[in-house]
Amino acid sequence: IVYAQVESPGGEGLPLVLSFHGYGDNMHNFQHTDVHVAWPDAIVVYFQGLKTQRGLPGWQVESGGDNRDLKFVDKALASLRESYNIDDDRIYATGFSNGGMFTYLLWAERPNVFAAYAPVAARLGPSVQPEQPKPLFHVAGKRDQVVHFSDQETAIEVAIEINAVGNARTRCGEGCTVYGPSTPAPVMTWIHAAAHVYPHGTTEKIVSFFRDNSRTR
Repeated sequence: IVYAQVESPGGEGLPLVLSFHGYGDNMHNFQHTDVHVAWPDAIVVYFQGLKTQRGLPGWQVESGGDNRDLKFVDKALASLRESYNIDDDRIYATGFSNGGMFTYLLWAERPNVFAAYAPVAARLGPSVQPEQPKPLFHVAGKRDQVVHFSDQETAIEVAIEINAVGNARTRCGEGCTVYGPSTPAPVMTWIHAAAHVYPHGTTEKIVSFFRDNSRTR
């Protein structure tokens, strides 16, 4: 599902957000996260996952095999560039749960494509090792038993190390922290008290983070 303006303001390229649903979900349901509502000036694409080995739609979380989902995104980006005036410095990826794990994979495998990433309730796949510093916003629930909170903490620690944000940090609201706020690749976290959910306010925080972080930041 694609939400896009017909015309770019002043002929300028538009930001692009790719959004990936959780395992077993679908694009029609996930569009109700309303990224397109929170950022009406962006092109927002809600992707539909293909069936996995267990028969439900989802995303690869590690590189290997035929890399069908990485290739899917490559082809989708090529098609979107043919149809819309996209600002290549403002392309973003976000996703929930399994879609968030795919978002982490995109950081590792397509670091030169995206300006920033925002995984929600996700962890790193065992073999996923991002190497290039990139702005990252991770949303995690302390009571998450689907993607254990400890695994999400590990992913955040990896991001902090890769982005070399140092010890500088600022608060950005209740449970919200920005590590390395003045660095080129900050790490922002929002740790909430709930479980495996996409909490109210997540989309607005993601959009704000993306707006603040382009490749020319």
